[in-house]
Amino acid sequence: MEPVPHSYLFVPGNRPDRFAKAYAAGADAVIVDLEDAVPPAEKVAAREAVAAWLDPAHPVLLRVNSAATGWFAADAALCRRPGVAAVLLPKTEGVEDARRLEDLAGGRVPILPMIETAGGFSNALEIARDPSAVRLVFGALDFQLDLGIQGDTDELLYFRCHLVLVSRLAGIAPPVDGINTEIDDPERLRATTLRAIRLGFGGKLCIHPKQIPHVNACFRPTAEDIAWAKRVMEAATASQGAAVAAQGELVDRPIIVRAERILLEAEGKG
Repeated sequence: MEPVPHSYLFVPGNRPDRFAKAYAAGADAVIVDLEDAVPPAEKVAAREAVAAWLDPAHPVLLRVNSAATGWFAADAALCRRPGVAAVLLPKTEGVEDARRLEDLAGGRVPILPMIETAGGFSNALEIARDPSAVRLVFGALDFQLDLGIQGDTDELLYFRCHLVLVSRLAGIAPPVDGINTEIDDPERLRATTLRAIRLGFGGKLCIHPKQIPHVNACFRPTAEDIAWAKRVMEAATASQGAAVAAQGELVDRPIIVRAERILLEAEGKG
């Protein structure tokens, strides 16, 4: 089974000089961005630069412009090109956006719908259950703007938890949390990434290579986690699957499953 990416690094589509550097920066996945990172006057040139660079030897994700823009159709045409592993679909409002993307691309493509508006959030379960959906991405900044929310902590707790829930109900990978705009604040990045993990998120968007090691470290089990998981598995093996106490802690099925997941993550298989 292929490991699920935890860290996603954006690289602007109008900076082809950075494409290879981004790919080599250590993120689990690279997103070439044709949307927010590219000014309107450079959209066409950026698309042409991306088209020239795409290659199956270095597969990337492509964030297209939203279905409501005039750039969407030409962006969608790139999505079936070799080298595009999946597509980030910004401001996904419903499954009809995915259908339109696939119609323009000439067939089904793996899609990471970005939930960034009230409409998209309202339809999140239907979007997540669409056969093309790989995992949801929470575009927290645009979401705050759309709903007039000020704050990224308790103010968005309900919405983050709901995306985790609908992802589980749809049977897709846990969602990806949005960006941290601060490039040189590793402590805040670590705190927000660990918060996302506690809530059930499985990935984090990054806007700079400096952020990648911190995000990756947060998703990697610590030595203490691994030692605990090994003790649990040893106790479970000795009890032949029956509930048992190990070092003062009850070891039953949910605890065993958690330990198994930690060990898989430690082996790079989670």
